[in-house]
Amino acid sequence: MSLASIRIAARLVAVAALAALTAGCFQPMYAAHTDGTPDLREKLLGVEVPPLNYPNASREARLGVEIRNALAFKMYGNATGMPPTHRLEIKLATNHSSLIVDPATALPSIESYGINAQYNLIDIASNKSVMTGSTFTRVSYDIPGSYQRFARARAFRDAEDRACQEIAENIQTRLASFFYAGT
Repeated sequence: MSLASIRIAARLVAVAALAALTAGCFQPMYAAHTDGTPDLREKLLGVEVPPLNYPNASREARLGVEIRNALAFKMYGNATGMPPTHRLEIKLATNHSSLIVDPATALPSIESYGINAQYNLIDIASNKSVMTGSTFTRVSYDIPGSYQRFARARAFRDAEDRACQEIAENIQTRLASFFYAGT
């Protein structure tokens, strides 16, 4: 054997040894704890998501309900959790723009819709903020012809729903990271 092949073999043995040493350190994020401490699922069950404060029958109120329901399903699996230990407050801002405009009719054929969300996790016992953050999403949708206004309205609503699901997913992922790592 040459000196180069011995060095490569030594490096492979070192990598395998390090991998074997760290293999026991892995623990799935949502796994149940055997030491009696609450697992991530139980911590997420303690997050209360109150209704967003927007005027009734407004577009933002509909988005707030959609995001709140998506978060509840992702965190609890149903409509309610355990007695709350934290409260999650969310504020939304939306934007809407035309991406491609048909030169013959001057009407948009593809539009973009976006939601910016700011969220604040508050510890109920101390009424102090323990985590703040923001997230955003942008989705596009096609407008099927200039005279199909109901199809356009439905495409817009579907884009809103997709954006709400992405916002809820981003917030839930950040909450899981906070409760798992504590940061």
